[in-house]
Order: sequence, then structure tokens, then C-alpha cells
Amino acid sequence: MQVLVAGGTGFIGTHLCTELAERGHEVTALSRNPTAEDADEFPDEVDLSTGDVSAYDSIVDAVADHDAIVNLVALSPLYQPPGGTDHETVHLGGTENLVRAAEEHGVDRFLQLSALGADPDGPTAYIRTKGRAESIVREAALSWTIVRPAVVFGDGGEFLSFAKRLTTPYLTGLPGGGKTRFQPIWVGDFVPILADALEDSHVGRTYEIGGPQVVTLADATELVYEADGRPVTILPIPMALTKFGLIAVDPLPFVPFGTDQARSLEFDNTVAENDVQAFGVEPADLLTLGAYLGVRDGTPRERSRPLA
Repeated sequence: MQVLVAGGTGFIGTHLCTELAERGHEVTALSRNPTAEDADEFPDEVDLSTGDVSAYDSIVDAVADHDAIVNLVALSPLYQPPGGTDHETVHLGGTENLVRAAEEHGVDRFLQLSALGADPDGPTAYIRTKGRAESIVREAALSWTIVRPAVVFGDGGEFLSFAKRLTTPYLTGLPGGGKTRFQPIWVGDFVPILADALEDSHVGRTYEIGGPQVVTLADATELVYEADGRPVTILPIPMALTKFGLIAVDPLPFVPFGTDQARSLEFDNTVAENDVQAFGVEPADLLTLGAYLGVRDGTPRERSRPLA
């Protein structure tokens, strides 16, 4: 199968392009600004193509002669969008353009990477535009599959660096005490599932994919610093105070967090039912965050008092 991976030079995309090439597919990684370093990350069988999904004319020719498109292009839910971009342009406009190009060139297969909680009426711009993008895919004349992952971690991912950027070792504050729950999945476990999702048996399905264990943001923070050999004590910062402080810095381009990111910490990033078993995978076989970091066999420690 000839597969075009939009966002192919990103964290997940680099792993997916390699996985697909190793399975014998002809793979093209589509990127807005591919570099020589990007090319070095791939096997020789992976081609690089330049295109910006928010600009239709820049991608329409790249879509031609492919059997399948995988749309991985996304802005971070953890950080404010960089200048000149926004969720609507990238998630909604980008998906519209890829779907339109696929229909124009007769590409039948379309795999959309969405997000847990995607909802056109959701509480953040990230969640709302992911939900609206799903609607575009479902209404298209394509054989589609939608995958909604929990946060994906691994070398080059942003989840662990986010925990560090938000905190300090030894003594730190976290919004709401870090009680937001995540179900992180290792990229090495997630990418084979994503590759399998291109199979015909998964057409017309939406899957929620999570890791083997639910951890709070506080758990993740403790695991990260324990892996560095440094303890951390977490102090709760009321969510109302967090949002009030971020309102003042929201317009500042050098501040990576804003009120939308604070709102994202008010709801959990966990699956209702873990659909990994639809891909022949048992949750217990997946790598935990702690095991990846090499600490406490992946089990968050018990606290003597609740986070308040």
C-alpha cells in the first residue's frame, strides 16, 4: 500500500513511517518544513514531501497516487499554539484540505488521529476542533478510521518534558494539586496499533486507545524526578488562582501556557473502555510510564494524605 503520512516527521509520525516501511508499505512523510535531519531518522524506503495541510495547493499534488492517508498533524494540547497558527486552521482546516485532496484523487483509505474527549462543544479549542475534524472525516466519501489516543509518551515526546517545565524538583506547586488523571501509552506500543488501524477490518470505527495504568499529573511528576534521582513534594495551587494568573499572561507570546491549557487540566485524559484489545493487545502487556523511566516498576507510590 502507498501511504502518505501527514505530520510524518513529528514525534508519532517518525515512528509510524518507520513501522509502515518495515511492514513493506511505500511511505511518504509529508511535512511543512522537512530537513536533512528528518531524512536521517527514516529508513531509505521512506520518502519526504513538502506541504502545509492548512494550504490546499501545497498538498494536493502530494496526495496523488497514494492508497491511504494518515493525518497526524496537530498542535499541542499542553502548550499555547505558536505564533501564526491556531487550532481551527490546523485541526479543522488541515483535515478539510486532506479530505478534499483525497476525494479529488480517488484515495479511498483515511486514518485520522484525533484525541480523547474530542467534542465540537468541548471545553477547549483543542478538543472542539478535534471534534469538528472528526465530523468532516465521518461525512467524507472515504473508508475512514478514527483513533483517539490518550497522551503518548516516549523519547522525543512532550508529556514528560511538560511535567518538568511545569514544575521544579524538591518543592513545587501544581494546578489543583496535580489531580488530573492521564492514561499514558508508550509510543512503541501505540504505533503498531496505529499501523494496524489501516487494515480494512477497522473501517468505519472510532477507537479510544490508552495505556495500562491511570496516573495523575502529580504521579507523573514524581516519577520523572525520581528517575532523575531527585525527590519532589507537591503543593496544590487552586485552579481558580491558576486561571486568574494565566489570564494576565495569556497574550504574551513567550509564555507557553494559557487559560485554555489550564482548562485542559480540569478534565481527565482517560478512556471509558480501552480498545487496544480490538488490535489483539492486552492492556497488561503495555509498558507503564514508571517502567519506561526505570523506577518503581511503574507503580505510583501511595500518599499518606490526599492531594487537595
